[in-house]
Amino acid sequence: MMEHEYSRYSEGLIPPRPERIMAMEQYARDHRVPIMQLEGMEALLQILRVQRPGRILEIGTAIGYSAIRMAEALPGTEVVTIEREPAMQEKAEENIGRSEAEGRIRLVRGDALELEKLPEGPFDALFIDAAKGQYRRFFDIYEPLLSGRGVIYCDNMFMHGLSAEDPEDIPRKNRTMIRKLREFTEWLMAHPGYDSALLPVGDGLMISTKKESTEEGAAL
Repeated sequence: MMEHEYSRYSEGLIPPRPERIMAMEQYARDHRVPIMQLEGMEALLQILRVQRPGRILEIGTAIGYSAIRMAEALPGTEVVTIEREPAMQEKAEENIGRSEAEGRIRLVRGDALELEKLPEGPFDALFIDAAKGQYRRFFDIYEPLLSGRGVIYCDNMFMHGLSAEDPEDIPRKNRTMIRKLREFTEWLMAHPGYDSALLPVGDGLMISTKKESTEEGAAL
């Protein structure tokens, strides 16, 4: 069975989403809005159910799809999500207003790289799904807002397969972005404070958990 057949098979096992959620998925396809692939979204939701974060910070709202999916899958969890594009902000507000978790989702309007005032932490999960060439900057700015048990999730690590391509085979317009994404991936995998794993689901999902402190052990 080929890789795309596995993906089609696994997606076929996913139960239908509420009609308004499937309408958002169709809207994203029709208007070429980059939302999380269904297989990756379902995997992320299941991991979050295990983690049970009280507060999630999302970088990159788009139309509000993933923020809504996370909040509705985790009763009691608050989601703060940041979006810079005015058109996406308006569509996200509209979709959030129809969500069953409307009161637990807060949209921050602005560029996540240029906010004068950051959202108030701590957060138990940081979900990065915005400009792929800026993942390292997003990490540097928002990682300090994580709680002691905080987990970082990064989507689109495969960038539709381009991350694994020979640099000469990558379209010139994408080369800098892919180079930065690769550099971020390698840097995070070797980070002394985090254990990371790159999961081949959806378009590639990186999960990074804080390492246990070894200070006490080192002192013994």
